[in-house]
Amino acid sequence: MEKKILPNIKMHRRHINIFWWSKRWIHIKFITRELTSICVAIYVMLLLLFIVSVFDGPASFESYLTFMKAPGMIVLHVFFLFGLIYHSITWFNLAPKAMVLKVGDKNIPGYAIALANYIGWLVLSLALLWLLGGNKLPEI
Repeated sequence: MEKKILPNIKMHRRHINIFWWSKRWIHIKFITRELTSICVAIYVMLLLLFIVSVFDGPASFESYLTFMKAPGMIVLHVFFLFGLIYHSITWFNLAPKAMVLKVGDKNIPGYAIALANYIGWLVLSLALLWLLGGNKLPEI
């Protein structure tokens, strides 16, 4: 037998404001972190455009470099750099919650997992600086 829905019955739907997240600091940090993934996506597109310009020849590569040297692009890169740093820090802080590592019967503490991520980030950053900086380690 078919269920019939009465036409005069209205479902109660609670109105939720589009800025529901702006009332609590933890939600603001979460939404900000999610929005910084846009910075990651744009950097991926810029890298792909860079690779395409390299394969298209010297004229295309020079055109790409000219575009990247524009003041607006430099400001955008600085803005995205801060977004990517925030995204990375929050990602590394979430890592202990996303993965539980065990050695025997004991769980590895969350701070050790986060610390390993930060050490890896530092080592890779220093290696990249060494490669791009003429094989000189920066003085710390």
